[in-house]
Amino acid sequence: MPMRAKVASSVSRTAAALSRAAGRGDGSVIGGWIGLKIDPDLLAHLSAGRAIALVSGTNGKTTTTRLTTAAVGVLGRVASNAFGANMPTGHTSALAKAGSTPYAVLEVDEHYLAQVLEATEPHVVALLNLSRDQLDRAKEVAMMAQLWRAALVRHPRVRVVANADDPMVVWAATPPGDPAQGHVPPHVTWFSAGQRWHDDSWVCPECGSTIQRSGGQWWCTGCPLRRPEPQWTVEDDGVLDPTGAWHKIQLQLPGTVNLGNAATALAVAAEFGVRPVDAVSRLGTVTSVAGRYAQVDRDGRNIRLLLAKNPASWLEAFDMADVAPTLLSINARDPDGLDTSWLFDVDFSPLAGRQVLITGDRAYDLAVRLDVNGVPFRHVRTFDEAVRAVPPGRLEVIANYTAFQDIRAELDRVN
Repeated sequence: MPMRAKVASSVSRTAAALSRAAGRGDGSVIGGWIGLKIDPDLLAHLSAGRAIALVSGTNGKTTTTRLTTAAVGVLGRVASNAFGANMPTGHTSALAKAGSTPYAVLEVDEHYLAQVLEATEPHVVALLNLSRDQLDRAKEVAMMAQLWRAALVRHPRVRVVANADDPMVVWAATPPGDPAQGHVPPHVTWFSAGQRWHDDSWVCPECGSTIQRSGGQWWCTGCPLRRPEPQWTVEDDGVLDPTGAWHKIQLQLPGTVNLGNAATALAVAAEFGVRPVDAVSRLGTVTSVAGRYAQVDRDGRNIRLLLAKNPASWLEAFDMADVAPTLLSINARDPDGLDTSWLFDVDFSPLAGRQVLITGDRAYDLAVRLDVNGVPFRHVRTFDEAVRAVPPGRLEVIANYTAFQDIRAELDRVN
């Protein structure tokens, strides 16, 4: 690297280490922020010489990145932003901290995908899903799909692993080529993990006609856009690969959605030459992801943490949670988005019949929503009060981003 980049990288590592030592955080942002101030091209310099995978989407990025890192680890050391700092500052900090590695797997906020594509020149990009998120500041779903599509046009050599079940992702992953400009459509490998949330993809992004669905298939009623045939498919408790071989997946992570994340991880690793048979056992070593799915025993209660930040992820969280006392926590701080109207897009009826507690800065917003849904609840002001309010045994905790981090801090920042 140029001398300026070497200095910036060294300062980045030092700043991150000082942040961790001072208990101010894990250093996954501040190190990159300072490094990029010294050398604005530091991310590009740190990316050079590495085979890189980017993982982006509205939901599941952090878990899929962790599973992919485990799978690619068959080949050697892998750098990754394991704590979910998914903007260029986080990528820069992660690569600086890792030092020289042949591979990197980076989670990327969907808004920053085009910028990070430009800086890192990755080998492969995984596109998971697109749904509404942070309504007060995030782009409308079709606009995000358009940004992805335009970015891929500018990088025709990148290989794409994309979700065949999401019409928005399919449209974004298949931009038309323009031979006159030297552009060709990207090489796309499709995976299918099922998609239960459909409320952001009823209208075709190409022509505006209705999307129809039946038996796992979907198609536009007004143009040729339709579900492509996937090469990787979740089947029962395993994954079918492109050869037709079935691989049993034994995860320590809950929920059918994580089988889909595992299928994505195997598909991305295969783009680096990793055989599924060599990678599947590594997927089972992932037990929690930056606190997600972590289990902590306290005062006779087994507390499990689940992160849910938008309607689609709350739907999956209810699928993961056991039928047990459940604490719901909602904040509306800047990282969460200030608008809580999305709560009315979530069906809370799966919680009927269990003990439900609510807390957080916007607990009263949640209270109104639960009352409309006919779900009884009790308001608690602190996490400790919630623990005392339930009998010994399992306590499921489902929280949005800053509420999740508050509770994780109560549990000594469990990872």
